[in-house]
Amino acid sequence: MTKLDLLKFVPFRMNRLSAAISTALSSEYRDRYGIEVPEWRVIATLGFREEPCTAQFIVQHTSTHKSTISRAVTSLLEKGLIERIENPIDRREYALQLSREGETLYQGLIPRLLNREREILAALSPAELRQFEAVLSKIEKSLELVQAEDLPAAPRDYEQA
Repeated sequence: MTKLDLLKFVPFRMNRLSAAISTALSSEYRDRYGIEVPEWRVIATLGFREEPCTAQFIVQHTSTHKSTISRAVTSLLEKGLIERIENPIDRREYALQLSREGETLYQGLIPRLLNREREILAALSPAELRQFEAVLSKIEKSLELVQAEDLPAAPRDYEQA
């Protein structure tokens, strides 16, 4: 019978690494702003875009279950960190964008998160970091995960509220 050494099994190692990094980063926004990982994913997705986007886009972009994103969107709307933009063509549909308060939170967090990322990746040399990023991209592509270059422009048919 073949045995599996979990500590050498790459999917387990990547999952464990992801959880540790997520925990290290989440303290920046959980402790300071009271937001959880799914809420941060919504804010981060909206923050890097120039145009509003749908919750479905966030689901696809973050590979997060739609019910998790739906709960995060509801929470962020209640906290006033995001706002809905109605589609004038189909009033049943709406896009999301950061509110002014959400934008302020996002801009305040970015330097802290980038600094934390640098601290975490400091174990790698510049050449190792480039290789690591290339390998991650290669694995993501093989699993057909959304890549930055794959992202469509946001639809422009939403009116600003």
